Amino acid sequence: MADGRLTREASAVARFTALPAWARVLAVYAAARLVTTALALVSTALAPVDGRHGSDPSLFDYIVAWDGAWYREIALNGYPTELPTSNGEVQQNAWAFMPIFPAIARVLAAIVPGAGFGSDDVWAVANAWGACAALVSLVAGGAACLAIHTLLVDRIGADAALWAVAFAAAGPLGLLFQVAYAEALFLALAMWALVCLAKRVWWPLYALIPAMGFTRPGELALPLTIALLGIWRILHRRDDPIRRAEIVHILALGALGTVVGFAWPVIANTATGDPSAYFATELAWRRGWLGSDASGFVPGEGWLQGAAVWAGIWGIPEWAGYAILAALVAGAVGLFALPSVRTLGTETRLWVASCLVYLALVLFPQSSTLRLLFPLAPLWGAVAVAVPRTWGRIAVLGACTVAQFAWIHAMYGHGNTYFLVP
Repeated sequence: MADGRLTREASAVARFTALPAWARVLAVYAAARLVTTALALVSTALAPVDGRHGSDPSLFDYIVAWDGAWYREIALNGYPTELPTSNGEVQQNAWAFMPIFPAIARVLAAIVPGAGFGSDDVWAVANAWGACAALVSLVAGGAACLAIHTLLVDRIGADAALWAVAFAAAGPLGLLFQVAYAEALFLALAMWALVCLAKRVWWPLYALIPAMGFTRPGELALPLTIALLGIWRILHRRDDPIRRAEIVHILALGALGTVVGFAWPVIANTATGDPSAYFATELAWRRGWLGSDASGFVPGEGWLQGAAVWAGIWGIPEWAGYAILAALVAGAVGLFALPSVRTLGTETRLWVASCLVYLALVLFPQSSTLRLLFPLAPLWGAVAVAVPRTWGRIAVLGACTVAQFAWIHAMYGHGNTYFLVP
């Protein structure tokens, strides 16, 4: 009996390993999505009465919650031409969110009966949009995992790269692959852009950069990555010769990425006639944490303000908040000295560094900080390298699953206070 079971298990493993790489990646991704769905269902069953969605919410409530509601608003009504204000201060509004994700979902929703363009049935359109938005995230997540595997496989090997995909797909933020957020689409675009950089394929980047820039904030990390890669290639030109055509591409793409990165604020300011529309809109979210102190934007200041705010939330002295911030900075810098991180390749390390620099300059560390680290998904490859044994990797996967449920239930099941916002 036992021998038969072991034989069947060995046969199943053999059949899986015989699959082409893309099929193994998608199989792992699909399994992760089933686990996430189960975790979300458990969360809905355990949701308290005073939670964000009340007791016994549906999965659809989770799909269109939080930022999903803003993207749905954009799909149904577009962007306001006049900023909403209260007591002279700009309030939260749709200009904080980019148009590509809601537009793709709206086009798909138009083929659903009753939800076509011009439909007067608002709820039919809204419900169709929510389902299609989840579909966009689901498909984009699969594309992102394929890109992560392609990016890492030549650096860390097929086995470790597949485990990296498993960690990314089933990580603490796995629900983002199934809800109406733009994160999965942005991750897919960013990872394929890194694949292009790693393989020295330049032309697709002229399309990927604008797509990233109008999907969600954070695209500016890519032109910084490209600029740093150009410097690195020049410094190492004896080992990795750089052609003149490549220099032209690096300069052109860096310029394009910079222009695209600042285009949305210009569009928002022009459309509303307010020269500070975009930054005032972004500060509206920060005001919920800082009150009247959120009166302007100074690069890097958000982290200092956040250290004091979180010290108050945790009930520790303010100096301890700054000490924790210093430890985070030291940890971020020390990350690049780890042997497992160095195996990931130059392009990946420069991307991680650029993302961290971008976040250091623009972010106020609030409850959504973990979500904003989502583009660092290739770092799961370093975890797979650092934990080489199968049992250790299974333990990491188990920890990811536990952390995923904790995040889902805190942010969606509860979500009833200002520091439980995904």
